[in-house]
Amino acid sequence: MSYRQILYQVVFATKYRRPTINETHCTDLYRYIWGVVKNRNCQLFRINGVEDHIHLLSDLHPTVALASLVKDIKVGSSIWMKESGLFPDFEGWSDGYGAFTYSIREREKVLNYIKKQKEHQRKITFADEYTALLEEHRIIYDEKYLWH
Repeated sequence: MSYRQILYQVVFATKYRRPTINETHCTDLYRYIWGVVKNRNCQLFRINGVEDHIHLLSDLHPTVALASLVKDIKVGSSIWMKESGLFPDFEGWSDGYGAFTYSIREREKVLNYIKKQKEHQRKITFADEYTALLEEHRIIYDEKYLWH
């Protein structure tokens, strides 16, 4: 038997960071994504976001590659969002994503951070929030790739 505890906060944005996730149906979107994560044998602890991006905190099963999970989430949800008609302005997800690891001791802090996304986004832009996450996790990035 193998044991692990791998917590990832994954962040990804809509194409061109356009506000295309309407609040009326965001819960439906989150349920869909929850199903994708569950079907990959991972556990989703929290998902939330605003009109132009989503945060989720998930455990990553050892048989699942992070890039594969994120691809399944983005491809599946993109198709579902377009076919459902619930998100008429949605064009797709932006290229790439941010993924940040946390210890079990930090789980509650991250859960609360994601839970309060709507409040948090009233105080800070997504660009500033995302850059701060990259810097907090000491990720070297090239700004020219962040906002296209």
